[in-house]
Amino acid sequence: MPAEFATVTSDDLVTGEAVALDLPAASLGARMASGLIDVAVTVGTLVVLVILFAIASLSMDPAAAEAAVIAVTLIVFIGLPTALETFTRGRSVGKLALGLRTVRDDAGPISFQHAVVRSLIGVVEIYAFWAVPAFFAMLLSKRGKRLGDYAAGTYVVRTRVALSLPHPPAVPHHLADWAARADITALPTGLALAVRQFLGRAAALDPGSRASVGVELAEQVSAHVAPPPPPGTHPEDFLAAVVGARRERDLARLRRQAEARRRLTSR
Repeated sequence: MPAEFATVTSDDLVTGEAVALDLPAASLGARMASGLIDVAVTVGTLVVLVILFAIASLSMDPAAAEAAVIAVTLIVFIGLPTALETFTRGRSVGKLALGLRTVRDDAGPISFQHAVVRSLIGVVEIYAFWAVPAFFAMLLSKRGKRLGDYAAGTYVVRTRVALSLPHPPAVPHHLADWAARADITALPTGLALAVRQFLGRAAALDPGSRASVGVELAEQVSAHVAPPPPPGTHPEDFLAAVVGARRERDLARLRRQAEARRRLTSR
């Protein structure tokens, strides 16, 4: 199958390893460029806020003004990056510009806890030591992890990549009768992509991760299928049956449409 250019959206990272199997870790150059953008935005924001606050606090008590400046600094260096990465599911301004995203080590979306740990460590390794520890940590890591990533259990991936999907699996023989009768609605794009990637690379996964991701995906797919598969059906067989049946039905629909167009245009 020819490679397709895929942009992974927030919906595409909700199922752990299965979704991000084909997303490579961001390169050192991309991380540095993204980091420079984030540093520029952070420092610029701090300068603007400090100037505005200094103008507004001319009549304030010096001790109170100093405490307020410290609070503003903490908000800019820790609060804002944490909130941004939490609400954008792993993206900062620099990452948005370069098509990067922070994910957990299992490739799932990060939470507030991951974001705040990354921000706290980032103040030290990036701003206090001029990013020297972060540079060498990323240089020595196979995944380009800085110290904040090691502490939080995260790494950064590229979300705009050339994506080659494996051929859809065939419906398992023992589920053919069930698949022929089942009502299987179209899966959301992100979920369908996740299932295709998982089935294509399941053999290369760690057995524990393979089992947990298979169950998680099967639970999500089951919301689009009725009736459920026979009791005791393996999650991977269920996923293969759903994907295979949807493909067969879509191909049949396309053939019917093509035949209808042919009849109409031949008159």
